[in-house]
Amino acid sequence: MTPKLFSELGLSAEILKAIDKLGFEQASPIQAEAIPVLLTGKDVVGQSQTGSGKTAAFAIPALEKVSAQSKAVQVLILCPTRELAIQVSEEVHKLALFKRGIHALPIYGGQSYDRQFLGLKQGVQIVIGTPGRVMDHMRRGTLRLDQIKMAILDEADVMLDMGFRDDIEFILQAVPAERQTVFFSATLPRAIQDLIRKYSRDPVSVRIEQKTITVPTVEQSYYEVDRRFKIELLTRLIDIHDLKLGIVFCNTKQMVDDLTDHLNAQGYSADRLHGGMTQAMRDRVMQKFRKSGLEFLVATDVAARGIDVDDVEVVFNYDLPYDAEDYVHRIGRTGRAGRSGRAITFVSGRELFQVQQIERFTRMRIQRAKIPSLDEVVEARASALLGRVRATLGNPEYKRQEHLITRLLDEGFSSTDIASALLHLLNGGESRPVGDSQPPDPSKSLRARREAAGTAPTLPALQAPPAGPLSPVRPQLSPRIESSHSRPPSIPTKVARESRPPEVPQAPIELRTLREKRQEAPAKPVSVTPKVAPANSPWTRLFISAGEAMGLTHGDVTAAILGETGLPAGTVGKIDIRERHLFVEVAPDHANAIIAKLNRATIQGHKVKVKIA
Repeated sequence: MTPKLFSELGLSAEILKAIDKLGFEQASPIQAEAIPVLLTGKDVVGQSQTGSGKTAAFAIPALEKVSAQSKAVQVLILCPTRELAIQVSEEVHKLALFKRGIHALPIYGGQSYDRQFLGLKQGVQIVIGTPGRVMDHMRRGTLRLDQIKMAILDEADVMLDMGFRDDIEFILQAVPAERQTVFFSATLPRAIQDLIRKYSRDPVSVRIEQKTITVPTVEQSYYEVDRRFKIELLTRLIDIHDLKLGIVFCNTKQMVDDLTDHLNAQGYSADRLHGGMTQAMRDRVMQKFRKSGLEFLVATDVAARGIDVDDVEVVFNYDLPYDAEDYVHRIGRTGRAGRSGRAITFVSGRELFQVQQIERFTRMRIQRAKIPSLDEVVEARASALLGRVRATLGNPEYKRQEHLITRLLDEGFSSTDIASALLHLLNGGESRPVGDSQPPDPSKSLRARREAAGTAPTLPALQAPPAGPLSPVRPQLSPRIESSHSRPPSIPTKVARESRPPEVPQAPIELRTLREKRQEAPAKPVSVTPKVAPANSPWTRLFISAGEAMGLTHGDVTAAILGETGLPAGTVGKIDIRERHLFVEVAPDHANAIIAKLNRATIQGHKVKVKIA
């Protein structure tokens, strides 16, 4: 269709001023089609993918139709989740910035009733809420719907999937029969169509073509991989594409918890989001994710409904979704607002047939991709390193260090050797021989120290790279690990971006079967890694099986350690409290004593398990 400007849609000056302040000029296809129809008062069924601008498509007409003189609720917007209700409310407030006297209020479970009671008592024209809390206020008599002009169901298919059909019908039966009814949904299953027939009057269908329902700006691919090695493939793809902000979808809460712990243990910044968390925890995680305080959000489908973060680079379907509609919702979290995005799906065994079903549903091809080899990862890291060096050389303002170079030249080192050594250090190398078992550098990030320690997991049947000028410092793998059926050998993964570019080991790999690798691998002496870091290491990181869900604070952890051991305050370093566990840095000399004491004690009445992280 021909693009339209908002100024062509017959909107009020106040709305146009707000739109201009937000920086928009051209309406998206769903906005250009839906807004004129909604302004006429007709019922509408809008079908559009997430991220297409459908919130503004119904919020703008709603704001145009309400009267500021009346304090009664005139527009009701139902959303499936608390997160989506908050986001819709924020957008309504932005669009209503210059509409004097018009107020909107979000009401949802998990928020204080007193605040909602006060807001409703003061008078609002627009209520954005979840079905359960809206029904609760109706029964309490604190929310009256007898003057509703427009009832809007956002993400209607999701609300039905979450079991809200009876609640929706209860609410729609309570609003005036002459109201305007609006359904917005990414998909239109039979249950939605039944509701439309029952509660709409000659609705106008506004939809974008099926061929674009999955967001054309998203590059879609899938990898066929054994279930056991998904985590290794995930970390390799993160590293080779240098991904900084993404969502990883799993089908169960347990898988979300497990994968989050795996990613954190390997040095990635990740947190979880699922229905088993309290609303306060979910709010904190989402706030952190929106501010890019996390690299990866690991979530279930229900918990992730309403996630609206424009800069998400990638969506991983770590578990293949149960149906094609869930796939549409998931990949709609990236490639938003015209940006490009990437959707990567992991498939194993008979799940290949589900990929074909998704392709038929979306009418789009999902490209099968080849698992990247270590050579490709190495090349990507080398390119990143050289790109950083080139950028520095191209910047005339960088501080030159000729005096240091001259000193090294005077000591007899060649310019090539000096450059190689500097690149080695820039790339995360250590100024000590390979195999020297010195403690890790605490000034480096967790991910960088993990690289240097050689603890990063990898896909099976990959040869460990030999040491070279730019190769990481790694201890030898023990025969027990190399011959394990259940645990693959290790390869390097990603180094923290904030401290330096990824390391560049110079080593080819060959993909072979695990059996071939076990048969060909020469025997190696068993190397024993000490449970506690050497005495000259500044900190040893401990894992404690208690966290925020048990009400623990930093003070509780410090008090427990010092109280049980009698050690000075300087023994305890940084404390990182997660939902169900925590990490604490302690002085290496006292780590064993702290572990022994805490494993026989309690923290705030909770029996805990303590071990080296």
